[in-house]
Amino acid sequence: MQQFFGNDPWIGVLVAAVTLWSLPWKGMAMWKAARASDKKWFIALLLVNTAGILDILYLYVFSVKKEQKTTHVPHA
Repeated sequence: MQQFFGNDPWIGVLVAAVTLWSLPWKGMAMWKAARASDKKWFIALLLVNTAGILDILYLYVFSVKKEQKTTHVPHA
């Protein structure tokens, strides 16, 4: 492991912390994308690791916009 992190053990701690932070966000975002049959977002969330930033944006911005579009009922 020293070949990856050098002599600074805090880098390993930082990597572990970012992993623990992003894993639940990635799981929730991928679950929601799969349930919405949003294949492009699912693949993007699977391949791109942004420490949870893209996952959080999908959950609270992009999936909400999609839900609003599909659930809008025009008034008679």
